[in-house]
Amino acid sequence: MYLPLFLCNYMNTSPLESRFPDTQEGVILYFKEDIDFDLPSETRLEAWIKATIATEQAKLQQLSYIFCSDTYLHQLNVEYLDHDTLTDVISFPYAEPPNIQGDIFISIDRIRENAATFGVAFEQELLRVMSHGLLHFCGYGDKTEAEAQLMRTKENEALERWHRLSN
Repeated sequence: MYLPLFLCNYMNTSPLESRFPDTQEGVILYFKEDIDFDLPSETRLEAWIKATIATEQAKLQQLSYIFCSDTYLHQLNVEYLDHDTLTDVISFPYAEPPNIQGDIFISIDRIRENAATFGVAFEQELLRVMSHGLLHFCGYGDKTEAEAQLMRTKENEALERWHRLSN
């Protein structure tokens, strides 16, 4: 079982980054918890994530995406954020912008349902949510209407970047 950094700290175990050698380039990791899920092209995803980080003038240190079920993410939401609601993404940053270090948990159940609700492809909704979590690490919020509008603009820019990388 994968232990994200916040749980390692909580349980007083070695943090994830200590398991990797120091490098000039940060690392992007992908995990899954309690679901059967395969990512689309990890190589393309890594290029896209790094391009998004560069566009935001941030510095990648360590970024983990953990794909899970609604049940798993709901449990984290209740236990660590005291929110008794379903959500599609929860971000746990371990550094301040412009440094990117943290865990992004994504409910694949929510992604599937939201894609159907909004009439978009699963991949598009997945990328939107992946970028949403990353943009939080870049310093963008979504609590006010103005913040949410800016976040949506940044998500759309990230989706456009994804399409440009495929051409």
